[in-house]
Amino acid sequence: MTKILLIALAGACGTLSRYWLSGLAYDILGRDFPWGTWAVNITGCFLFGLFTILAEERGFLSAQARILILTGFMGAFTTFSTFIFESGGILNDGQWLKLALNVIGQNIVGFAALYLGSGLGRII
Repeated sequence: MTKILLIALAGACGTLSRYWLSGLAYDILGRDFPWGTWAVNITGCFLFGLFTILAEERGFLSAQARILILTGFMGAFTTFSTFIFESGGILNDGQWLKLALNVIGQNIVGFAALYLGSGLGRII
């Protein structure tokens, strides 16, 4: 139970960090482009890469800290970083078709799901 509560606390910190960074980006760069989301996603990718290497290759983070940071904090901060990390693994394996299906598929199906959900919301 303690592990779940710690992950939830890390998730709350990730959510608040996303809100803060996104707002800061919009305040600085304006709202004519999704700068807040852009800043969060790119920062998330950087942090995901950094913490993964610190945990897996450098041994600086314990398994418990890795779960709290990558699952709790990063999971709430942005899932885009996970998408990019997983796509990078597919790329490193040289699986080009799988990479294309993942990147293109998630975007196309994501847009379709957005519009289907929007349509359903209008019907209800």
